[in-house]
Amino acid sequence: NMATNTRSASLLLRLTMVITIVPHLQLFSLAAAAPPRSNETRDGGGGGKTLSFTLYQQETINKTGYMVVDGVAGAGVSQTTTPFGTVYVFRDNLTVHADGASAVAGVAEGTSITTSLDGLMSLSLAKITIHHRGHRGSVSVLGGTHNTRPSDNPVVGGTGDFAYALGYVRSSPVDLRGSTVTYKMELQLYWPPYAPYAPTPQ
Repeated sequence: NMATNTRSASLLLRLTMVITIVPHLQLFSLAAAAPPRSNETRDGGGGGKTLSFTLYQQETINKTGYMVVDGVAGAGVSQTTTPFGTVYVFRDNLTVHADGASAVAGVAEGTSITTSLDGLMSLSLAKITIHHRGHRGSVSVLGGTHNTRPSDNPVVGGTGDFAYALGYVRSSPVDLRGSTVTYKMELQLYWPPYAPYAPTPQ
């Protein structure tokens, strides 16, 4: 009876290993054999597709962006500062030009938490949904932001046409005067070589 249990456990372990390993072998086999997708452009180093473009975030205080938790210390509230610990949420249009009346190409939605006593630094996370230049989907970013200088935030995920995208989004202030402020958002994206063969949601 003990030998039967040991054989059953051994068989179960081998089956688990086969089930786990075979899909990965198939993925590597596909990666080696299949041609790249037709819309993929490769750089000289054999990497994946790249894409870059610029959009402009249009944020109106107390209309598309709100302080939902007051900070506890440090700088006061101004166009560029909030007290340490302030939680701010936003859902801002992304336009194709700095002019807020230009065509809307997407939406940036997320939150930031003030992390410096001078009120200029924050930890930001955002989902950037894009419908621009024939591309549709979203990228998610997470990183530190300086309110008055350019800040690079790494891309941590993507959906739709941006599934498996890596890279960064650089946010730079354009106009911080008045109740509507504008930030330039430069998206620098690339796809690793395995991306054309990775599974995508149906």
